[in-house]
Amino acid sequence: MVKEIAIRTTELTKQFERHVAVNNVDLEIQMGEVYGLIGPNGAGKTTLIRMLATAEEPTTGEIYINGERLLPDHSNPNLKRRIGYLPDDYPLYEDLTVWDYLDYFARLYRLREPRRTQRLHEVLELIQLGNKRNSMISTLSRGMKQRLSLARTIIHEPILLLLDEPVSGLDPIARMQFREIIKALREAGMTILISSHVLSDLAELCTSVGIMELGFLVESASLQTIYQRLAKQQIFISTLGNINVLVSELKNYPLVEEWEVIQTQNTVRVNFSGTQAETAELLRSLISVGISVTNFHCTQEDLESIFLKLGHKQAS
Repeated sequence: MVKEIAIRTTELTKQFERHVAVNNVDLEIQMGEVYGLIGPNGAGKTTLIRMLATAEEPTTGEIYINGERLLPDHSNPNLKRRIGYLPDDYPLYEDLTVWDYLDYFARLYRLREPRRTQRLHEVLELIQLGNKRNSMISTLSRGMKQRLSLARTIIHEPILLLLDEPVSGLDPIARMQFREIIKALREAGMTILISSHVLSDLAELCTSVGIMELGFLVESASLQTIYQRLAKQQIFISTLGNINVLVSELKNYPLVEEWEVIQTQNTVRVNFSGTQAETAELLRSLISVGISVTNFHCTQEDLESIFLKLGHKQAS
């Protein structure tokens, strides 16, 4: 079964005077996906998201949302109703209560009673602020305010959610709470595009990722494909004996591509390009030559390591 495409862009470009912020981006995101957009500051992530949210006009190129083209110089009211957009600096009205704030936006989206009150209760339960419904927004913590901003973004039941750095500045507990809400929205079938510098969060949430550099989309694939193609297997090997003896023995194995000594733990971190069977053979060989192996732990490079490695390649 072929999934429908929620977002498709062709040759999408945005130029500000002499600066090209987004350069010829072809992007496809399937319905129901959580797509993580990563890249350094200035890579073009926010500009791309703003164009998808109809907050910025493209210089050239086309955008399709659920197969319908966003028309330049048009208000696109039908498409806007299907999109929820949370920018990274959206202000809250601190002198309103939580309930009045959400009710205000529900009215802007023309939700009618009894559906409007029902929807307010639904989103307050989802963001776990039902007990704060009568509290002034000024009294909320930063994490609560960010969850309230998300509630405002989904009050009209959009089918596409665009989140620009939604966990920026949040503590680990607040990030975890926000992450759980995103998971619930994903399970409900919403398509979500999320940019973040917290790559561990994206690795947990996303089905696919795109990596931007200097306005270009340099990678776009499922998370599984990214790991298979770009993540190296790492092995942490500890010994009771002399660490230099272990290192000199590892140099004999062509599948050992590079290594790093962690002196404080008498451990070597190895990048290994072999199969599981070859990994087992490496362990057997080390023991057979008298290396006193106390720990042999296999793992895989994480998303942050892959991103840093790709960024280094682009810069070099």
